[in-house]
Amino acid sequence: MDAVVRDWGRAAYEPIWKAMSQFTTDRTENTPDELWLVEHDPVFTLGQAGKPEHVLAPGDIPVIQVDRGGQVTYHGPGQIVLYPLLDLKRLKIGVKEYVHRVEQAMIDTCADWNIEATRKEGAPGVYVNGAKIGALGIRVRNGRTFHGLAFNIAMDLEPFQRINPCGYEGLAVTSMLDLGGPSGIEGVKPALLEHVARLFGLNLQLAALLPQQTQPAAAQG
Repeated sequence: MDAVVRDWGRAAYEPIWKAMSQFTTDRTENTPDELWLVEHDPVFTLGQAGKPEHVLAPGDIPVIQVDRGGQVTYHGPGQIVLYPLLDLKRLKIGVKEYVHRVEQAMIDTCADWNIEATRKEGAPGVYVNGAKIGALGIRVRNGRTFHGLAFNIAMDLEPFQRINPCGYEGLAVTSMLDLGGPSGIEGVKPALLEHVARLFGLNLQLAALLPQQTQPAAAQG
């Protein structure tokens, strides 16, 4: 099954969020699936049922309440954010299997750098020695997914100390760089995409974005 890959580069959170929500609203049963890659400007996002008390001391980093599942997390430079915009009905899988495969894509990507990552019972995401390296926050509307995963590659982890990550007080957070992995995200993107494509049976087609199209229309002007 074909899927279009769009790499938005570095972008603010809110315009991308609004654009993927609009894409999900507008798509039909014939709309090809898409995978959106982005590196967000620093931001804390609080899920639908997120509790403000888990945001301890945001300082100068904005906090945005959003319509995904989960509690609070941090996005910033050096982190790969991947938004799979997939039609689960067409893929013939349920939400639980979708989550499992997304987590597996991060686990398999870590393994490419000899980092052993695992799941944690009752706590969605991916962990290395008990520290979280990949977070998951999803939304499904009419059987179609948006929001997605945040994968810590080579980033400043200090902002995670300003929150209870994913609602867990004192949860340790790590990155691939801290575990002997790559010093930037560019080399990791193709590996992550390759694993996602394999796990979901997708034939990826890279969208050619012109310079003036490097952010959704909602982000321009």
